Amino acid sequence: MKSLRLLTTAFILLAVFISGCAAPNNNKAENEKSENTGGTEAKSFEGLTVNIGYQGSGGLMGKAIEEKWFDEEFGKLGVKVTYAEFQSGPPMTEAIASNRLDFAGLGNMPIIAAQAADIKFKVISQALEGKSNVAIIVPKDSTLQTIEDLKGKKVAVAKGSNAYNFLYRGLEEAGLKASELEIIQLQPDEAQPAFETGKVDAWATWDPNITLNTLQDKAKVLVDGEQLGVLSPSFYIVRKQLADDYPELVTLYLKVWNKALAWENDNWDEAIERYAAERSVPAPVIEAIFTRSKTISIPVTEEIIAEQQKTADFQFEIKTIRKKIDVSEVFDNQYIEEALKS
Repeated sequence: MKSLRLLTTAFILLAVFISGCAAPNNNKAENEKSENTGGTEAKSFEGLTVNIGYQGSGGLMGKAIEEKWFDEEFGKLGVKVTYAEFQSGPPMTEAIASNRLDFAGLGNMPIIAAQAADIKFKVISQALEGKSNVAIIVPKDSTLQTIEDLKGKKVAVAKGSNAYNFLYRGLEEAGLKASELEIIQLQPDEAQPAFETGKVDAWATWDPNITLNTLQDKAKVLVDGEQLGVLSPSFYIVRKQLADDYPELVTLYLKVWNKALAWENDNWDEAIERYAAERSVPAPVIEAIFTRSKTISIPVTEEIIAEQQKTADFQFEIKTIRKKIDVSEVFDNQYIEEALKS
């Protein structure tokens, strides 16, 4: 019995000794893993698909799609990219609400309406300055000269768009009620023929519709944002759940946009000729469009957020949105600031 106890003790001591010798090796392996992965498992994007929305065919997005810039960069992480074209902003936010769209570029009013409707998204970058990219246009031979002259007239506008906000802000400035004119809700592809055939007297819209119609001698500007003192900036947004789960992909999306913008700036003449050919218009028309609405991608300033709050408060006052919102809650510059570092 004594021999058995001695033998058992010897086995226990041997086990302790072995485990004590093995411990440093396990710690070393764990330390090496921490150094390589930051203490966490490497994130896998395999099997993930991101859906990118855009308005209107061609343009800079057309170039990016043709060159597969998004596909290549996201593909390096095993992420597939799909694209969807839209006529205006509201359908884009609806697609984000139903998880059918991840990224979008759109105007200020659809963003406000989406936030008021509790659609979950983040504003990640400013896409347009917003001074003169929205206007009310009238036929070239129209006798209308001021917003006040719209009383009793038919005006086309896409409901929920930045032009929708611009029109209503303009009417308030002029002391007109919306009920004093006939507002017809039309998407751009419907509004263009209605405008050309005289079925509407005016069209509240955005560029390139403004410039294409004015420089082709189809229209003249009744009033634009700069004249009215109303900013209509545009932004890039992302579905919030995607941003929460994969912040790296949000930064990557903006990095690819930076690449596209760099191509446009470095190949200006080629870009102008390309866009002109796509729309079958002279190059000077495209250059004129850029004077109104040159695409950018920059952090959103406090001044722009304050202007966005003014728009949200106004829309609440006229009951276009059902609740008062704090617009600052959806703005997040961390992604564009990170993208601009490289």
